[in-house]
Amino acid sequence: MSRQIIAEHYCSHLSDEVLQCVIYDSNKPGARLIGVEYIVSAKIFESLPPEEKKLWHSHNYEVKSGVLTAPGMADAAEKDLVKVLIGTYGKTWHTWQVDRGDKLPMGIPQLMMAFTADGQAKANIVAERDKLYGPSAAKKTARSDIADAKLDSGADAWQKGAAMQLDLKTLQATTR
Repeated sequence: MSRQIIAEHYCSHLSDEVLQCVIYDSNKPGARLIGVEYIVSAKIFESLPPEEKKLWHSHNYEVKSGVLTAPGMADAAEKDLVKVLIGTYGKTWHTWQVDRGDKLPMGIPQLMMAFTADGQAKANIVAERDKLYGPSAAKKTARSDIADAKLDSGADAWQKGAAMQLDLKTLQATTR
């Protein structure tokens, strides 16, 4: 939770139940590719093994809070989009830790989670996001009629004390 950034997602549909997204640190020329997110439907997520589910986050709060937006999309179309996204789950890997000031993608990928409640996002990050894309509070109000998604208890493991991350280790190389 101490490392928060605004991220631009560009997604394609592999099917009605699977999206794949590339993530950039801005939507401006010279933006850096910083990661990927895979998004799956609730049906697919429910079929995953318990250990795999720990790597995924829910999208319920991102939708309901108004922080998830589709810049440039008409409000009605954006609302239709988020009605679909509210029940999905994402697995996000950042490969470039731009918030640390890294000039290149250094180190191993970091698993990123999503906000799940008010008060988790840093006020300065929300203010910056609102300056770029309009007030998230207004979007939150406009989305208040969207029903909450039923959340699978296997998602959002970080808030249950299971913060999953990769660990880099050296192995003896063998030749054949």
